[in-house]
Amino acid sequence: MNISTAAKLSDLSCKTIRDYEVAGLIQPLRQHNGYRSYSEADIATLCFIKHAREVDFSLAQIAELLTLRNNPQRASADVKALVGVHIQRLNQKIVDLNNMKNTLESWYNLCDGNASPQCAIIDGLDKHSHINSRY
Repeated sequence: MNISTAAKLSDLSCKTIRDYEVAGLIQPLRQHNGYRSYSEADIATLCFIKHAREVDFSLAQIAELLTLRNNPQRASADVKALVGVHIQRLNQKIVDLNNMKNTLESWYNLCDGNASPQCAIIDGLDKHSHINSRY
C-alpha cells in the first residue's frame, strides 16, 4: 500500500511517517519506481510507534522498544527496565512542570491586572533572568 493509505490506517501524517523512516524506525519496501510500499506489518509498527509517542517515549527509546519487540528472545525484564527509567523521567518532568506552574501562579496572583504599568509577572521574569543576574 502507498504512504497515503498507511497514513490513514495508522492515523499519522505522511510527513510523520517519512520522519520515522529517516529516523530508522521503519523501512518500507521501495518499488521499482522509488515509491514506498507499506505492508500490514509496517502499519502495525507505525501504530506501535504512535502509541509509544503518546506516552512520551523519545525516538531513541522507541528504537530500543522496537528492537525488543522484534526479538522473540527478549527478556521482559529489559522492557520493564526501559519503562522504569522512562517513568522516573516522567515523574521528574511532573515535578518540574508543577514548579513552573506554581511560579507562574504566584506571579499571576500578585499581578493587579489593571491599567498600571507595574506588573508582578514582568518583575518575576526579570528577577529570574540570567542576564539580569550578571549585572
